[in-house]
Amino acid sequence: MKVTKFEHSCLLVEMPAPENRTILFDPGVMSQAALDIDALEFLEDIVITHGHGDHLSIPVIQQLVAKFPTVRITAPAEVVDQLEKEDITAYSDPSDGISFFDAPHESVAPLFPQPESIGVHFLDLLSHPGDSHSFTETKAVLALPITAPWGSTVKAVNLALALKPKYILPIHDWHWRDEARQQMYSSLEPLFAQHDIVFLPLTTGSPVVIDF
Repeated sequence: MKVTKFEHSCLLVEMPAPENRTILFDPGVMSQAALDIDALEFLEDIVITHGHGDHLSIPVIQQLVAKFPTVRITAPAEVVDQLEKEDITAYSDPSDGISFFDAPHESVAPLFPQPESIGVHFLDLLSHPGDSHSFTETKAVLALPITAPWGSTVKAVNLALALKPKYILPIHDWHWRDEARQQMYSSLEPLFAQHDIVFLPLTTGSPVVIDF
């Protein structure tokens, strides 16, 4: 599995043979400058966990669909409706290799509307919970929201220690300046290692490979 982060919560996950499948999670407005669509060679799936702008950029989706007209978009029903208004087809049911789990968006009242949200397992290997610290399951690889207006790093760490994935991919960290991000990553890596969890300090645009 090769994973590339494009700022914030946007992850490109590429699976080799026999799956030969590439999926993009949550390409939002905070990721559009980092995501080089022209460089993408394959894309079978796009997953949108919820409709907030930092997870969903309509212009980016339009560009992706123009380049990959057969791509399947999976999203909550309200996002499906939003995309249909832009003449973009999406589905609220999971496709083969994708399953949903309960990962409600944390409360953002009174700042933002509360969105419909999905947590997604991909190929029984990777879990992306969107903007949630209120889920109770994970696969071997967990994309962990590490900081947010709606949640804390301490809560994220304790949740991960309770669920015990094999690998952690830090997401939802656009709010940190680079120095703060590196300082926190340097603290989290040895902390998780004490619990036999590999923390992968992702750098935007630089892929990491996870062998199973």
